[in-house]
Amino acid sequence: MKSAKLKIKSGKLKFHPYILPFAFCLALAQPALALKITAPAEGAKLTSGKTVTARVDLGKDSGIVKVRYYWYGEQDETLVGQEDATATGSIIAPVALVGLADQDPPFGGKLLVSKDGIGFMRLLAVAEISRGRLGTRSIFDEILVNVEPAASLAIIDFETDKPLHLGRAGQSSAFGHVDSLGKVFELPVVGEFTDGVTRRISTLGSGTSYQSSNQKIIKVLANGLLQIVGNGKATITVSNRGKQATLDVAVDVNEEPNEPPVADAGPNQSIKAGTKVKLSGLKSRDAEGEALYYSWSQVRGSKIALLDVNNADASFLAPVVSEKRTYRFKLRVTDKKGADSVPAFVDVVIEP
Repeated sequence: MKSAKLKIKSGKLKFHPYILPFAFCLALAQPALALKITAPAEGAKLTSGKTVTARVDLGKDSGIVKVRYYWYGEQDETLVGQEDATATGSIIAPVALVGLADQDPPFGGKLLVSKDGIGFMRLLAVAEISRGRLGTRSIFDEILVNVEPAASLAIIDFETDKPLHLGRAGQSSAFGHVDSLGKVFELPVVGEFTDGVTRRISTLGSGTSYQSSNQKIIKVLANGLLQIVGNGKATITVSNRGKQATLDVAVDVNEEPNEPPVADAGPNQSIKAGTKVKLSGLKSRDAEGEALYYSWSQVRGSKIALLDVNNADASFLAPVVSEKRTYRFKLRVTDKKGADSVPAFVDVVIEP
């Protein structure tokens, strides 16, 4: 076979026709630079409760002891990991699979798709690397897949009082703060499916849509969140997979006008590993100029120690990575009357 040659003519570079295909094949053959989930594939359509084979390419990362796999909803907070696959609770994420070197495939295996999963979900793989006497460090990869139940939706239900009373003249709080004009909230909705599993279907990503009988009482926002805009009664209709359910809502709040604040999580950042990262919510604002309460949380990437989560500025130390990795954070702000903002997001890309 003749070797590919680079031809020079009239001061211009011309490529032999074999060069580009050959270079393309070489690019495809290059191993991953760092830990990478190769199966399931990014964007794959999976069935909840079914088993798939999880595979990873370790790339140039050496000394890996184990790889833990976790399932999260697309916008779920990244919770603290725990080795025990049977663990439950609100501050830990049960491990879906622990992959070891002697398994087939290595550091992978049979992975159960989240039984109650629905819509867009994140599969997070966290590898533990041994550093001898220095202990261990973690690296991760994460993909987004689409999970669909094989069962049909039977009933839509609301995990709240029926009818729902908001405000009661400011004497009670149904969703974390005293209800007021301008308050933004998510309605907790679940679906009971014919396989006997109850799944959260509050998000648009799960196929749910919302309608309000009176947008001057309860307004449906573009992202599926609801907002209190006036006193009175309204009926919220929830639709998903051909099923519908309704919830009567009575609003009785202080009628003092109040615009919800606007959260601003700052611009996306690209930071070197080992650098202190500052997340700034200082550009968040309130139409009435009131003081704001801040709430930061992490919604992508392996769990990091986020400091000052209730301050305007939160911070963390950028972890060691072998390849660019993206961490995503969510900010919500609340004014002193109890009105919440729509969430704002910021991505921080950590570079080696």
